Amino acid sequence: MNETILAKLKEIEILHQIKVLFAVESGSRAWGFPSKDSDYDVRFVYIKQPAWYLSIDEKRDVIEEPVNNLLDINGWDIRKALKLFRKSNPPLLEWLESSIIYYEGYGFRDEMKSLKEEVFSPKASLHHYLSMAKGNFREYLQGDLVKIKKYFYVLRPIMACLWIEKYNANPPILFQELVDDILQGRTELKQEIDALLARKMSGDEMDLEPRIQVIHDFIDTEIERMTGYANLIKVEQEDPTEILNHLFRKYLNIWD
Repeated sequence: MNETILAKLKEIEILHQIKVLFAVESGSRAWGFPSKDSDYDVRFVYIKQPAWYLSIDEKRDVIEEPVNNLLDINGWDIRKALKLFRKSNPPLLEWLESSIIYYEGYGFRDEMKSLKEEVFSPKASLHHYLSMAKGNFREYLQGDLVKIKKYFYVLRPIMACLWIEKYNANPPILFQELVDDILQGRTELKQEIDALLARKMSGDEMDLEPRIQVIHDFIDTEIERMTGYANLIKVEQEDPTEILNHLFRKYLNIWD
């Protein structure tokens, strides 16, 4: 599959006249809980030639390929990526932490990673993950019968919130790392989540089933608690714009 992804990236480079700076896996494979039929969620950052940026008109700054059952691939322009990086955008921070790297060139990803602590905002990240948890909880896990596998789309952002609360740092991307750290001493809850994870990864489709009360109660309690905590966070950070401007200008030179 790696060869197919690399060939697709090269095709995108030629078609759109860009250079891909890095490409990684996002989604369930990167999070560590793919199903047997999980597709590949490829995300990349790219750069256009310098003249493209010298325009009075706003231009489309994303590349989105048609999604099929196997491959979901899209990318962000470097300027869009750096603007979102300045805002501590959690999906972008996850791309930087992904251990599944399809392509990495020019050193751009490493430079972004070296700046993570300067741009990371616990408040912004907490609100992002909490909103995700609330939305998925509301949509998928109400009622006595629920799609059990949807628990992961609530548990993962909740665990990320708890990591931020505990360490005041960007959470790891691997779900199991979050669980092992956050649920130390909560044996029953961890056993239920581990069993559910094993079922999901074995290919068990897990359609509507009775909800798992111990997991449901944990989510309900933590969403309420983290909502209060998120409202209390106050963060003062230096503006990293000039550093990111320098990075942007530096990478425009790769076309020389």
